[in-house]
Amino acid sequence: MKTIDELLAEGVDGKRVFVRADLNVPMADGLITDDGRIRAVLPTVKALADAGAKVVVASHLGRPKGAPDLKFSLLQAAERLGELLGAPVAFAQDTIGPAAHDAVNGLEPGQVAVIENLRFNAGETSKDDTERGEFADQLAALADVYVGDGFGAVHRKHASVYDLPARLPHYAGYLIATEVGVLKKLTEDVKRPYVVVLGGAKVSDKLAVIDELLGKADRILVGGGMVYTFLKAKGYEVGSSLLQEDQLDTVTEYLERAEKTGVEIVLPVDTLVAPEFPDLSGKAPANPATVAADAMPAGQMGLDIGPETSKLYASKLADAATVFWNGPMGVFEHPDYAAGTRAVAQALVESKGFTVVGGGDSAAAVRILGFDENAFGHISTGGGASLEYLEGKTLPGLAALED
Repeated sequence: MKTIDELLAEGVDGKRVFVRADLNVPMADGLITDDGRIRAVLPTVKALADAGAKVVVASHLGRPKGAPDLKFSLLQAAERLGELLGAPVAFAQDTIGPAAHDAVNGLEPGQVAVIENLRFNAGETSKDDTERGEFADQLAALADVYVGDGFGAVHRKHASVYDLPARLPHYAGYLIATEVGVLKKLTEDVKRPYVVVLGGAKVSDKLAVIDELLGKADRILVGGGMVYTFLKAKGYEVGSSLLQEDQLDTVTEYLERAEKTGVEIVLPVDTLVAPEFPDLSGKAPANPATVAADAMPAGQMGLDIGPETSKLYASKLADAATVFWNGPMGVFEHPDYAAGTRAVAQALVESKGFTVVGGGDSAAAVRILGFDENAFGHISTGGGASLEYLEGKTLPGLAALED
């Protein structure tokens, strides 16, 4: 795929450059709680603006149902982008209507505009090729050139990600180029030992990547809510913990295959439990108890890996040359259940290997728990996209940039 450096060499002065970013930031009470994705697209936006482009930034936020919904407006993201750029950013209150055209037509070389949430138009996410294409045609009227830099959306066959690049000269932004380079280090000529840490709520979300990694990783450390399906598959009681019984046969097969192929699947030896899910406001103490992983009491819910497991996982990461981590070890949003996730993050910080935090909740946890982002080899902006790449899938947004 052609990169933004090639575009800059060709010259962009006065050209309208459409940047498909990922400004899908977490919000609470109308405020951005983590601006990592906005900061991630800054190098691309700034380089284009500095070169005299008229930069049109577009993104989605949340899951509006194909119509305007103010709680999913990109206004806050646009204002934060302006603060980080140190320059005014125009904001259009629609995507392809008069406000968008006025905002773009009002740009001088070196200025930036953000148009409203792409998913306010049903054509963005439509499964109908014609409807998606019509929306892409309308977006194309706003620009002369397309730059894809929303890595968190490249696994979606959406109009602004897949159809629009075919209608304009297209290039990969700095973020996508970096993300793809990192993922190649996890899939091609990997330095070993290669250790993968998987967490999060549902084992079903990770089955495809586990299936692929059983032939590539040396160790897979499992935590989060998904681990209780693994423990149940080993014959352990899991109380009222999150359990996907329909996945037990698949997990059992994976455990058997790992043993035959020499891949080490590491499961908790202890876990933190409580009778119910904690109050995530943090105001009420959770008062967890630590129990052996094979001795879960009835009526108790597993909510984090235990202290002995934290030590075990740190030891399994100590000699790693390559690490990929996707998914927290517990309900890290509550301080009583953050220790397991903190231990994994700390082990990555101390690692001498190449460490990748695979986006999503893992990236959020790194920031919420106060770790220096520069202490990791790479923090991805797209958890779902990273997983699908590691599964060996073709990502529509990347394929569109390669054509």
